[in-house]
Order: sequence, then structure tokens, then C-alpha cells
Amino acid sequence: MKNFIIATVALIFVLAVSSVFVIYEGQRGIVFQFSKIKRDVETGQMLIKEPGLHFKIPLMEYVKKLDARIQTLDEAPDRFVTAEKKDLMVDSFVKWRIVDFPTYYLRTSGSVDNARALLKQKVNNGLRTEFGNRTIKEIVSGDRDAIMRQALESAKSSREDLGIQVVDVRIKAINLPTEVSNSIYERMRAERTAVAKEHRSQGQEQSEIIRATIDAKVTVMLAEAQRNANEIRGEGDAVAAKVYANAYEKDAEFYNFYRSLEAYEKSFSSKNDIMVVKPDSEFFHYLKDASKAKK
Repeated sequence: MKNFIIATVALIFVLAVSSVFVIYEGQRGIVFQFSKIKRDVETGQMLIKEPGLHFKIPLMEYVKKLDARIQTLDEAPDRFVTAEKKDLMVDSFVKWRIVDFPTYYLRTSGSVDNARALLKQKVNNGLRTEFGNRTIKEIVSGDRDAIMRQALESAKSSREDLGIQVVDVRIKAINLPTEVSNSIYERMRAERTAVAKEHRSQGQEQSEIIRATIDAKVTVMLAEAQRNANEIRGEGDAVAAKVYANAYEKDAEFYNFYRSLEAYEKSFSSKNDIMVVKPDSEFFHYLKDASKAKK
């Protein structure tokens, strides 16, 4: 009997807990009864539970909670075509929230992924129209704000179609496709390389001109220096010859004797030198004739 009472109390407690559910702030709840949406008896409208404490029939009813806060749709960039048939990669994001929960659930089955896919298609259709009416120059030069305003305006229909209010549409970046960017970068690189080669060739030409000019100046300077050196050397040799001639005229015999001594000194400066001459050679003139040496 005691065990039966305990089991009964436990069952009542479980049923009581199962009959209570809480909808938190920022959420809404849809009640299902035997896998069917529970509707208002009088109006036939889907019952949407507001935040707070609510009751349900245990084992017969369950609640699906939906996020009522502002959410962000931010996926990979999409390709758009401009008025001049040029491709652009546009990275954008959308701020949205659920405002009509019955319509939202009927159109998306309560799946956030389904809602994002449908919303992305609707927003992209508006962006595709705006980009298709403008050239790249217009888009880059300042039409981005107008594009976002028009895209937001065209996305307002999602309220009736999906039960979703689009709060904001923003474009984060507009870029050329990777293959186009690479070709542009390659062309720019080739142009810069050609300009660099032209500058290098012009620099090389100027270098050769400057080097040739300097070499010519150096050659002229060396020739002038050599000429001046020869002139100075000739003038010195003339002065020296004049001095020698004057000295020779004053005492020719002494000059001959002095020159002979210099010749003896140079001839016998090395002990290893051997000189073969005749005894009566003129070379030993002053050694044989001592009387002339004394004079």
C-alpha cells in the first residue's frame, strides 16, 4: 500500500511538471496537440504563446519554441552582374526577426535554415536588380547607400510572404571575382614590369653616357698631364745640359777626370763583376797617367 502511494505521488508530480512550460523573453511558443497545431476554438487561428508560464496537457501536447529576437543572415559572398555585364562578388548581411509567427511557421516549418534560405533568395533578388541597373563606376563612386536602401525596401514583402521583418540590409564589401582580380593583378604587374624595364634601360643609357664622358675627360686630362710633364722634363733636361756644358767649359780636364771616377765606381761596385779590357784601353787613362790625375 505504501509503495502504491509513493508511485501515485510520483506520477502526479511528473504529470504536474510535464503540464507546465516556460516561454522566456525573446521567444514565442507554438503548441502542438497530437502532432497538429493547436488553434483557437473561436477564431481558428494558430495559438502563439507569449513569454511567461503556461500549461499544457501532458503526453498530448508539446511546445515548439521560436526565437523572436533580431537575427543575422551573414553567408558567403554572392556573384552579381552589373549593367555593363561585369561580375562582382558582393559580401552582405541582413538583420531580421520574426513578426508573424503563424505565417513564419507555415512557410518555413519552423526551421531557421529554411527561413535563411528563403530570405537570402528574396534579398539577393533585390540586390541583383539594383546592381544590374548600375555600372561599376556608379557602384564604387557612392551608390552603395542607395543600393542598400532599395534592397531593404524590396525585402519588405518578406513580411507578408514569410512572416519576417527585414530590419536592415548592409553591404560589407564589393570585390571582383578571383579569376578577374588575378588577371588584373597580372596585367598591372606586367605594366609595372615594363615601366621598370624602361626606366632601367634609360638609366643604363644615361650611365653609359656619363661613363663615356668621364672616360673622355680622364683621357684628355692624362694626355694634358703627360704633355705638361714632358714639357717640364724637357725644360729640366735643357737646364741640366746647360749647367753641365757651363761646368765642362770651365775645366774640361777635371770634368773628364770626374766622369772617369764615376765610371770606375759603377764598374767596380760589385765584387762578382768581371770586366775584360785591354791594358792600354782608354778606360784606364787616368790610372796609368798619374801626372794628369794630379792636375
